[in-house]
Amino acid sequence: MSPLNCCMETRAMAEVVLDGLDIASLEEVHDRFAQALALPEWYGRNLDALFDCLTDPETAVTIRLLHRESLEERLGRRGRGLVRLLRRAAVEQPQVTLREE
Repeated sequence: MSPLNCCMETRAMAEVVLDGLDIASLEEVHDRFAQALALPEWYGRNLDALFDCLTDPETAVTIRLLHRESLEERLGRRGRGLVRLLRRAAVEQPQVTLREE
């Protein structure tokens, strides 16, 4: 097992919905990923840790990104960094699907 595989339990399918109209902080983003992907308590709750978990998934992950502009506006530089991270993860890991709606 890869050291990164310990980031999440085996799951058949996971979906994370990030709606820029509802999310007020990056902490909420980490909460949603931690819950949907069953991440352990020791999950680092930072963008590097999130990228590591997304790019070495045991299962398919679909991320629905709604109202991206609002998310970037609310979270500023961190929101733009999150969007870049999600796009990069979807390119590097075929099991990660990013749907910008």
